[in-house]
Amino acid sequence: MKADLLVTNAAELATPLSNSEFKPAKFLVINDAAVAAFQGEIVWVGHASEVEKNVQVAKPGRVVNASGKTVTPGFVDCHTHPIFYGTRENEFEMRIAGKSYEEIAHAGGGIRASVRQLRKASKEELIKAALPRLDRFLAHGTTTIEAKSGYGLSVADEIKSLEAIRELDVIHLIDLVPTFLGAHEVPDEYRQNKAAYIDIVVNEMIPAVQEGELAEFCDVFCESHVFTVEEARQILTKARDAGFSLKIHADQLTRNGGSALAAELGAVSADHLENSTSDDWQKMKKHAVVPVMLPGAVFFLGRDRYAPARQMLDLGLPVAVASDFNPGSCMSESMALMLTIACLKLKLTPTEALTAATYHGALAIRRGNLLGTLEVGRKADIVVWDAPSHKHLPYHFGINLANTVIKSGRVVCENQISIHSI
Repeated sequence: MKADLLVTNAAELATPLSNSEFKPAKFLVINDAAVAAFQGEIVWVGHASEVEKNVQVAKPGRVVNASGKTVTPGFVDCHTHPIFYGTRENEFEMRIAGKSYEEIAHAGGGIRASVRQLRKASKEELIKAALPRLDRFLAHGTTTIEAKSGYGLSVADEIKSLEAIRELDVIHLIDLVPTFLGAHEVPDEYRQNKAAYIDIVVNEMIPAVQEGELAEFCDVFCESHVFTVEEARQILTKARDAGFSLKIHADQLTRNGGSALAAELGAVSADHLENSTSDDWQKMKKHAVVPVMLPGAVFFLGRDRYAPARQMLDLGLPVAVASDFNPGSCMSESMALMLTIACLKLKLTPTEALTAATYHGALAIRRGNLLGTLEVGRKADIVVWDAPSHKHLPYHFGINLANTVIKSGRVVCENQISIHSI
């Protein structure tokens, strides 16, 4: 087998295994393991003792010695908000003093504060601000992210944000999957006329995003203080008719029917779900809607109600875990930290949490046939960890254990130093 990359002598190779059914993935662990790739694709996986008779590394190929280390797929972070300008640490302090997320939002903070900041920035400034964030994602073992707009909330500023995502996908090694989130909040100028803003989203933003081929998904923040189920249905139906796949922020702060709407409309995923119920999960399972857990946001907002991931998984849903990276409710690019919170608060095992952050995350962005596993024919997105086993990743928390990050068969980060340009 010809290869141009070989990762060998790993103490453990740990990977979910893809399947054709809508259910939790099985998991494979190989001790004393190796994985080989050629032209960005995995071509062989097995025991290191069998490398010589199965793999020939062509010059100038690369051999990575993973002795004593663990090898996994790269994280697939299927819910992020990386395009913003300026931060909101003042709100963090306000929450510590007792203000709720909703109180801060009603007072003009929250998403609308980020909207005011982003509108002042040029596309070039947004790109410059996002590059170090993407570097940190990559250095922490994330090789693909879903990237949302949603801090522009005008035709021009949403287009500006999505164009920034498209350009970042070209110049940065990490893959960005674009999502249009014009229905993230109602901007200041339409607070007294939400119907007029929805009309702009439906009849101006969606056609403009479609014409520019700027997004694959359309998302809506479906919550009582933002967009109701009826309003979300109007927006998402228009987006589906325009050819977008659907996502929805559902049942985060209250149970308002967002999960059921995701099932009704055939959304790819429903995200947050802290207040969803067994009836919702049954509908999601029937219509193959991936439940995406965002435990970092619950933790960072200082809340106690986490999504019932254990029950969803036991029901047979392929639960995904993502960071929800954003300037207000989860300012962290570390998916390893999300694994720790998922184990402690969602009651997932380390194996289940890793599966949720890799293959199940890939399912939530329609990349289950390409990403999230170390199997022959898959994209060679690989992480070598300074850890004796995959169970060590959520256990040894608060630091970056990623030793070597490989993207599309190319070493792009060593010793936590990444290169953002191709």
